[in-house]
Amino acid sequence: MKINTKSSMPLHAQVKEILVKEILSGCYSEKIPSEMELMKRFDVSRSTIRQAINGLVDEGYLEKIHGKGTFLALRPVEEWLGQFRTYREIIENIGMRPSIKLVSKGKTSSPKDVAEVLGQKEFYAIKRIKYANEIPIAIEKVYYPIKIGLELAKYNLNNAATYSLLTSMGINLWEAEQIITSAIPTKEQCQVLGIDTSISVLSIERINYDQEENIVEYEKTVFRSDMYSFRVKLGRTLS
Repeated sequence: MKINTKSSMPLHAQVKEILVKEILSGCYSEKIPSEMELMKRFDVSRSTIRQAINGLVDEGYLEKIHGKGTFLALRPVEEWLGQFRTYREIIENIGMRPSIKLVSKGKTSSPKDVAEVLGQKEFYAIKRIKYANEIPIAIEKVYYPIKIGLELAKYNLNNAATYSLLTSMGINLWEAEQIITSAIPTKEQCQVLGIDTSISVLSIERINYDQEENIVEYEKTVFRSDMYSFRVKLGRTLS
């Protein structure tokens, strides 16, 4: 990508915009090119490059380490399996800013596999995009029995922790079954997550139950594999 010298956008803003796109698309593993390399690439002054980099540092994309260079500040999110935790808790725990954007909500009768799991011909679907430091890292779609979904829909679901909302409704999640697989992202997923087709995604299918073993929600979420990971601690059972 090249900068446009005839554009009304300042050169440092153009450089910053290009670097953000490259960072989010996974072009750099941990460190960006040196100031000199960027000066030669964009054919701009050192002050222009420094202005762009300082902007990226201020916005949380980069961090400067004295004597070593400028590195990506985006640490992969690590979620420990085995307990119910809200997305906000997970993201804030590693020092990043969480946010969630509602995309759609409403009654639906598809896909059919959801109907089989919930045991209902019609159910309620809520689709949201999850961010960390304003970077999209997951596309979440959760299906609920109609009664629960309609009650949840009364709340503002932007940035809301549905676990907390369910608790306020008198519904306590008690246990869950979860399957994690690797998948090739669709064009829509690549566009939303800002990734290249070469980056695989983690596909999560999860069924949450209440204390009476009733299904409360069936979740299907796709995570950026370069930005999210799952960890579990195992122990040996002595017979």
